[in-house]
Amino acid sequence: MAALWRSYQALMSKHPWKVQIITAGSLVGVGDVISQQLIERRGLASHNVKRTAKMMSIGFFFVGPVVGGWYKVLDNLVKGGTKTAALKKMLADQVCFAPLFLGCFLGISGTLNKLSMEQNVAKLKRDYADALITNYYIWPAVQIANFYFVPLHHRLAVVQIVAVAWNSYLSWKANKM
Repeated sequence: MAALWRSYQALMSKHPWKVQIITAGSLVGVGDVISQQLIERRGLASHNVKRTAKMMSIGFFFVGPVVGGWYKVLDNLVKGGTKTAALKKMLADQVCFAPLFLGCFLGISGTLNKLSMEQNVAKLKRDYADALITNYYIWPAVQIANFYFVPLHHRLAVVQIVAVAWNSYLSWKANKM
């Protein structure tokens, strides 16, 4: 395991943006597999591979770039690594970023699931508040620790590792029709 972590560190040093995006896409995919197999109990024969591919594409093209970019912006807006700075970053993340990110994530998922505009809006109205409240149970504590202890170039990876369970929930929520 230590050798795997060292390899990841070396790749992260050489290609931080690519590695962050690949990590995010892969772990969103893992979240969908967990959702289908452990939450929905589909079984391997009924696993929806297209759905996993769609969720991974959201991870590669939306989650990785957007969250990785947000962390860079946030580090420029709130300087320092103090406890106060970590608290300010967490508040900005949870008050400004999380509500917008969740709405976009659910909307993109609905679009990829070929929902009509009306169906997608209805699904957002049905699921958004519950997803945001659930977000607030999980992410403030994770983000304070992330902003205080983790260097910028590892934050997305740390969040995505923690987010395997969150991605499972989001995949279930996003794909529940």
